[in-house]
Amino acid sequence: MRALRRVRQTWGSVWCRAWEGNEHQRTAQRAEGTRNLHICSALVYRQNGAHADVLRLERMALPPVDKHCVRLKILAAPVNPADINMLQGTYPIRPTFPAVGGNEGVGEVIEVGSDVTSLSPGDWAIPVGAGFGTWRTEAVCDASDIIKVPKDISLLGAATIGVNPCTAYRMLHDFQPLRPGDTVIQNGANSAVGQAVIQIAAALGVKTICIIRDRYEHSEDLLSMGADYVVTEETLKGSEMERIFQEVPRPKLGLNCVGGPYSGYLLSQLDHDGTLVTYGGMARKPLPVPAKALIFKNIHLRGFWLTMWKRDNRKGKQEHQHETPKLLGGILITTTFLHTRPIRPSQAAVQCKSLRYQLYI
Repeated sequence: MRALRRVRQTWGSVWCRAWEGNEHQRTAQRAEGTRNLHICSALVYRQNGAHADVLRLERMALPPVDKHCVRLKILAAPVNPADINMLQGTYPIRPTFPAVGGNEGVGEVIEVGSDVTSLSPGDWAIPVGAGFGTWRTEAVCDASDIIKVPKDISLLGAATIGVNPCTAYRMLHDFQPLRPGDTVIQNGANSAVGQAVIQIAAALGVKTICIIRDRYEHSEDLLSMGADYVVTEETLKGSEMERIFQEVPRPKLGLNCVGGPYSGYLLSQLDHDGTLVTYGGMARKPLPVPAKALIFKNIHLRGFWLTMWKRDNRKGKQEHQHETPKLLGGILITTTFLHTRPIRPSQAAVQCKSLRYQLYI
């Protein structure tokens, strides 16, 4: 969280910092005088480190739009913990330098190649995979690298649908068969993934027990989204959980993005043959696993990373295309704890969205 606050505090100075004496700058200047070539502004880094040290605003020449390619105007792009981790070099994905920051966002199709039939000028599209480099004003990419999304949704919804809601959707569908009336328990419930879990589960008729830290300022927001119970981490150790389980069945599925000792208490609340899925570790502490939960309740421990899921399910792009409108059309998506501000209101075509309570890694 401190890293994200530092991003917000210094982002304006990073964006406005002049970039001097670079071959890319000279290439961009030459391209400005060349017919049919386009220039974009991008936040580029050439080595890993703190964002304030390695990011530079640069002007870059875009490649020509080949017959299978698309040119996008980036409309909005979030700043996520995973983006910061990639800058620092601590994320499993390592880009080739020089790299443009940003993994997700939404762009408007400006131009398409002669062989492209899946997209048309004016369409909105989002990246398929991580490492796209969305912190730029325009991009040229292969048409297979992006997916069309509906334009009758909010800009913020389109910009943030590609990772967190899809993570929530996959975890609710891939690990335990859930039926109306079943229960899911999760920590980090006020994260972007947690909010998506609440709303998708409510649409499926699945009850949610939502764990937050020792504060209740967001409980009303989560309840208004469809959460059935919002309790603090300390509640996991008390008798209140037994009262809850007199009203709803014990959960077959638990979702963990925090780690640390309280995640062990969460695991203990699962029903026999339940599954705990870990998709983050924001506490930076190990997950304690009670032996009796494994021995006497046959609890299953799984991990989930959407990037790897996409790699392992190449046909998932087509599935993703059908699911994304469904998520946004009726099931989703409201993100309450979302703060927006333009980087440079007078000139920038890109607006970076800072997700203050994003817990997805």
